[in-house]
Amino acid sequence: MADIKYEIIKEIGVLSENAKGWRKELNLISWNDAAPKYDIRDWAPNHEKMGKGVTLTKEEVDKLKEYCRS
Repeated sequence: MADIKYEIIKEIGVLSENAKGWRKELNLISWNDAAPKYDIRDWAPNHEKMGKGVTLTKEEVDKLKEYCRS
């Protein structure tokens, strides 16, 4: 499997943390030098490992906000 390059542009917030210290975070991340996207996933302490997550564009985040308001 090819290496995945990422850069956390902005740490927005922690949504939760489990007993082992892994935190579900909302961040703005650039994957493989692409334009940054909003990202929700679990991270080990110090971001040395990551779990599966979901990546959203600004437009998708705006749509999600609309759904949460209704």
